[in-house]
Amino acid sequence: MENQEDPAKNAAPIINPVIIKHNASSKSSSISSNPKTPRAPLTGPGSGKPIDVHPYIRGSVIEVRYSQKNPDDWFDFTPDKIYICDIIDRMPLAENTSKDPKDWRYYVHYRELNRRMDEWISGERVVSPPSVGNAKARALKKKKDEEERERVRRERAKDEQRRASLMASVSIRKMGDEMSGDDDVNSGDERRKSRRSVLRRAASSDGGSYEVLDAVSSQLVAEGGEARLTRRQRRKTGDGEMILSAVESSADNSQSEEHFAMDVVTTLSAPTLDEHEGMDEAALKEHEEVTKVKNVATLELGEYQMDTWYFSPLPKEFLPGGMIDVLYVDEFSLNFFTRKIELQRYHERELPRGRRHPPGNEIYRCGNLSMFEVDGYEQRIYCQNLCYIAKLFLDHKTLYYDVDPFLFYVLCEVDERGYHPVGYYSKEKYSDVGYNLACILTFPAHQRKGYGRFLIAFSYELSKKEEKVGSPEKPMSDLGQQAYIPYWTSTIVDFLLNQCPESKSLSIMDIAKQTSIMAEDIIFAMNTLGILKFVNGVYFISAEKPMLEELAKKHPIKEPRVDPSKLHWTPYLTDVKRDKFSISSKKPSVEADNATVTL
Repeated sequence: MENQEDPAKNAAPIINPVIIKHNASSKSSSISSNPKTPRAPLTGPGSGKPIDVHPYIRGSVIEVRYSQKNPDDWFDFTPDKIYICDIIDRMPLAENTSKDPKDWRYYVHYRELNRRMDEWISGERVVSPPSVGNAKARALKKKKDEEERERVRRERAKDEQRRASLMASVSIRKMGDEMSGDDDVNSGDERRKSRRSVLRRAASSDGGSYEVLDAVSSQLVAEGGEARLTRRQRRKTGDGEMILSAVESSADNSQSEEHFAMDVVTTLSAPTLDEHEGMDEAALKEHEEVTKVKNVATLELGEYQMDTWYFSPLPKEFLPGGMIDVLYVDEFSLNFFTRKIELQRYHERELPRGRRHPPGNEIYRCGNLSMFEVDGYEQRIYCQNLCYIAKLFLDHKTLYYDVDPFLFYVLCEVDERGYHPVGYYSKEKYSDVGYNLACILTFPAHQRKGYGRFLIAFSYELSKKEEKVGSPEKPMSDLGQQAYIPYWTSTIVDFLLNQCPESKSLSIMDIAKQTSIMAEDIIFAMNTLGILKFVNGVYFISAEKPMLEELAKKHPIKEPRVDPSKLHWTPYLTDVKRDKFSISSKKPSVEADNATVTL
């Protein structure tokens, strides 16, 4: 067959051989098929492949050099560390775009970091192009898949060992049945009922396994006992999810069955809190799609400039071109400005000299800290702007417009220049589910000062004034959990150690009445501390004084604290009988609760 002339041959010396290889019209090219032809390097931006030419396509994987803006930043990252990133969006820096990295910037997501660290970067910070980044991402995925398969293999091996132990125990039981015969049938039935009552469900670290604590397993041969699981118990345990654990038998075989039942003591572990609880996969994906790109890079509030974390649905007039580099906010009125000169003109002409504080009523003043209560119905614009600002630092926040049913409590630092907001929290005027806090935020410039804990303590002080028990709105974010769990644990340890009355028994409801913390949060905190025990169907709080003193060192109450004598506030009047979260509606009896404290 006669070969046709290939037009690509003449251009071979000046055209990249990789491009010729992908050209459909040059299938017979000797250059693209020659294995000795040198290939373009695959490292660094612009490796020669079409995928490595700026602008990079969305969805590509690249390696980026992370540059820490402030060495004193509270985020603990190593400067100039290399991260694998996904390109979410791209934007030209000028109308006349080119393939120069300086003419493009990309919005990237760091795979090892939280979404709050997503940012716009310049093309000069790209270390490896998509061809290299995609290859490394595939290698990492393959490694993780192999580790997951190895983990599953180890778990299956453990399950096989558990089943073998269970089958051995069943064989021993059958041997005991043959040896014991049918003597004293009634007595045997009673023993079997007692032994079955010893089976207890224990929450394990993975929350899925059940531990069968059979105190009489060591006496099966001697007594011919039987420990059978019901169909429901077998169905819950599943394959390999049941651990047969025999409690050490006493030397005296004449001890009663009740003695063994008292030995069944299980320490409950705290459940895992999920900030995405209540959101299905479709809703979570839709939320991430809508809010995947930040529309404000930096927020200037007072004398501080703060890098934002998330998307906020600000009005379009403040977002020329869909995004803005710096959003200027007046710290006293929370009015928004797109240019610095507009904010300065507002301060010179329109800001009243006597109005250098949030609107509303000042209900607390202690030292340089002040708290203002702002009604969302009376100050709609201020509260809506506060919600817009909060959304820049909170991922799952949905309240922006309907602020009428809420009260906002703004914490301020006081100096000769006025009242400077450092954080806030909001609460419903009346909550059907007993929430005393809906949203909480300490501005990043004022974090690590104890203000988050102060706001939480303040919300519970208001609950004490209302004579109610309260709880934060669920689900909580990761930062919310980091603030609430230390508060709950330290408050409960301090109460048991210093404020607990001199009594032999104390219920969880008694603790709730004194601290205004809801019972379910108290149980969660005690599980975290490891002082809640489950004995024969009854919860016991094992809180000896030496243990509490040791826990008090690990979980101290930190400054600043709320001084109740400085709080001047009157709660909304509600019907106590209809409010199920009112302390007055709770039963005062200790016997009404199943939990008992042992001091």
